[in-house]
Amino acid sequence: MKAWICLPMIALVLAGCAGKTAYRDSCASQLDAAWQELDLAKAEGFAGTVSYSKALSLLTAAKTQQQFEAYEGCTSKSERARFYIRESRAGR
Repeated sequence: MKAWICLPMIALVLAGCAGKTAYRDSCASQLDAAWQELDLAKAEGFAGTVSYSKALSLLTAAKTQQQFEAYEGCTSKSERARFYIRESRAGR
């Protein structure tokens, strides 16, 4: 294969790798913060609310996505979980 043909393919592969890891740090920090907030909500007695259950489900899914390196989905689910945790603590 000619070198000039390989260069664009290498660039695409590298761009794909960069895009995959772009959300890695965000995923980890959002996930950690959400688990801490969930623990606080549980300690405050909000573990029985529907919002708490939604948050727990989202965090479980986010952790799975993190393990499979689906960082963008992990970040999204973690952010949504944090919303439901706030709703839970507000009694909704």
